[in-house]
Amino acid sequence: MSVPEMRMLRWICGNMRRDKVRNVDIRTKKGVASIEEKMRENRLQWFGHVRRRLTDAPVRRVEHIKLGQVKERMRDRRKYG
Repeated sequence: MSVPEMRMLRWICGNMRRDKVRNVDIRTKKGVASIEEKMRENRLQWFGHVRRRLTDAPVRRVEHIKLGQVKERMRDRRKYG
């Protein structure tokens, strides 16, 4: 994920890898955060949204499922091996 992002930022700045400009310097020059950090922020926002839902909402009911209630699907290894 970070390689194409840095490639694009270098291209925007007019730098190449052979110029040996550090990634941190490019990020501070353009004032952007990494895509990974932004994805983490969005996941945490979604998690907070889910935690605020009522406990009987379908998305929250999953938290209360016990493994004994779920049937595990067994694969026959001879079919796939």
